[in-house]
Amino acid sequence: MSDRSLQITWKEEEGILFKRSIRKLLESTFLLEEKDEKLYRFVARESNRYEISEYLKFIGFDILVNEKSGVAMLISSEEDEETVGLKRANVITFNTLQYHLLLVLWEVYLENLGYEEGNFVTKGDLIDKIKSYGVYPVSTDLKAAFKLFKKYSLIDFNENEAGEEAKIQLYPSLQFGWDIPQLRTVAEEYMKTSSQDEEEIGTEFEEENE
Repeated sequence: MSDRSLQITWKEEEGILFKRSIRKLLESTFLLEEKDEKLYRFVARESNRYEISEYLKFIGFDILVNEKSGVAMLISSEEDEETVGLKRANVITFNTLQYHLLLVLWEVYLENLGYEEGNFVTKGDLIDKIKSYGVYPVSTDLKAAFKLFKKYSLIDFNENEAGEEAKIQLYPSLQFGWDIPQLRTVAEEYMKTSSQDEEEIGTEFEEENE
């Protein structure tokens, strides 16, 4: 990596927004327009984005803003991707169940687009959707997954609400929470399960007609 110097000058109010934005990105990876509007608009501004990018590169990160989705995210700096000894601190390895849940959450998000302000699903409907794919998570695993997804601004919910009618808000950041190789593995499992279900339905249909 080439030598780099950095000099940033902010007005007091902007300096506070800069600090809050950096800390939020390091804590949860994402800044969302619909959740953190003030911080998102600050980092999405092109001039601010350059300064933030330069600052983050000092610690091996960078920022990517997807204005169409209203998502700003912390990413690894291209300059340091091959640097030995740098831990990719913002990369979380989800287990297979959590990837299954992410796929279902993203599918539900797409199905709900355009129906109302905000994108919500009830806990009961979501669990039914998960079970329809042959995945039957136990309550403790489901709770742990939801808590993790909330921490990284993929979903949001009131932890004091319980029961099937409890609402879960889905965020567009769900589309960026993937490790591509593992996503392919989970998607292939879904396709395999769907093919088996179709074969079973076809067999049952043939038997009924005989």
